[in-house]
Amino acid sequence: MKKEIIVAFISEKLKSDFESLNEGKFEDKKLYEFIDRAIDDLKKDPMCGTKIQKKLWPKGYIKKYDITNLWKYDLPNTWRIIYTIETDEIKIVNIILEWFNHKDYEKRFNY
Repeated sequence: MKKEIIVAFISEKLKSDFESLNEGKFEDKKLYEFIDRAIDDLKKDPMCGTKIQKKLWPKGYIKKYDITNLWKYDLPNTWRIIYTIETDEIKIVNIILEWFNHKDYEKRFNY
């Protein structure tokens, strides 16, 4: 039996932030489209992003979300989605933790 693949947001606030992008100005609408396309890709292949080595994980993610894996998905215009994957016998859930531009990504990951 093939597992069901779900993409979710870590919080209602993040989901709401995503949905409100579609109401914003041109750049926000474009970002909404990029994230929406990424969600479609993640539904087809949960591991289509790049796995981030454990030693690079921000301590805040480990404390706040108790993650066991961390992935990034590169969006156009140097935006990134950070997500984790949880799985059980019947489903795979990609949980989007946040998205940000390259500069904020570098800050978060101390590059």
